[in-house]
Amino acid sequence: MRTDAKAAEATRPPRFKLAATVAVMAAIVIVAAGLWSRRSNAEQLRGAAEARGQPTVALIAPQPLAEGGLELPARIEAWSRAPIYARVSGYLKRWNVDIGGKVKAGQQLAEIETPDLDQQLMQAKAELATARSNAALAASTAKRWQGLLASDSVSKQEVDERTGDMAAKQSQAAALQANVERIEALKRFTQLSAPFDGVVTARNTDVGALINVGGAPGSELFVVSDMRRLRVYVNVPQRQVAQVRTGDKAVLTVPERPGQRFAATVQSLAQSINTASGAMLVQLAVDNDKDELLPGGFATVRFEGAAKGEAAQAAGGVSLPPGAVIINKDGVQVATVDAGNRVRLRKITIARDMGTRIEVGAGLSPADRVIANPPDGLAEGDLVRVAQPAASPTASTSVGAPKGRS
Repeated sequence: MRTDAKAAEATRPPRFKLAATVAVMAAIVIVAAGLWSRRSNAEQLRGAAEARGQPTVALIAPQPLAEGGLELPARIEAWSRAPIYARVSGYLKRWNVDIGGKVKAGQQLAEIETPDLDQQLMQAKAELATARSNAALAASTAKRWQGLLASDSVSKQEVDERTGDMAAKQSQAAALQANVERIEALKRFTQLSAPFDGVVTARNTDVGALINVGGAPGSELFVVSDMRRLRVYVNVPQRQVAQVRTGDKAVLTVPERPGQRFAATVQSLAQSINTASGAMLVQLAVDNDKDELLPGGFATVRFEGAAKGEAAQAAGGVSLPPGAVIINKDGVQVATVDAGNRVRLRKITIARDMGTRIEVGAGLSPADRVIANPPDGLAEGDLVRVAQPAASPTASTSVGAPKGRS
């Protein structure tokens, strides 16, 4: 018994040592795992903080100007437009042509009743008849007195008086004759007629309406327009006026007829820059035999300039949406991204503002990666995150106003 107890006591210390060693190793593993986890979390937090500090940007690729020419908004007008006003007062007796009706030159549009003018004409004719009778009597009297002068029965003074009275009566009759002709001319204005072949584009009166002598805008009774040929007016910016010449060809498009193109020709140039718009007025002519174009409407005119297109391609001209342009105290710039995703600010020149697109004259090439909408505070050399690869500008939906920062 004593021998077994002694043996157990001899084997006990090594077991305690093993357990202690295992416990120490377990503690070391737990501490090491904790330190590793803390370090990993710190690195993740540091990476997330750095990622949050980098702005995320979308890139677009500048669109090359593959097609030359100058495209501008235009206004269409009739070749001839005649507002028909009333020259006499009265009441509208009838009208013969409604809006949209085609008329020939001299065709009657309407008739005006003028009872007051009729009475004036009757009175003028009566006064003319009286004046003619008085003139005839004065003429016969003067003739008799001239015969009496030959026999010295009357004095020369009396003969001159009778002759002067005859001349005065004849002049009075001539004046009254002119008055009758004036009223008769006014009477002819009771018939409203078309001045040329065309279409009635407005009728602003009806039967029984009171008609007053007019001439102010808005008081016209009818409007007749010659639509067989149309005038097209375009305001060409001063930068492009040298590219437009008399006789140049252009293509006209209208929104109500998509896909159709109409040939136009430059007729005349204003040869002066409007100080308010900074543009020159250019007039073009376009045939409208099929009545497909409507006067008063808006259109788009493209001046076909092959030389301009070749020059633009040779210079590497490109276009961008307005939202990609930065305008500040340093001038006009765009923000590009290099191979290391660093921001590079480039100065550019704007050749033409086309509304939804801006033509860049210099400072950019189609291979550049441009930030679509540069965030405020973006500076040279900033590191950014690219949200998507460079895409065609047509696929970009970020079209807004140019950025402005001080």
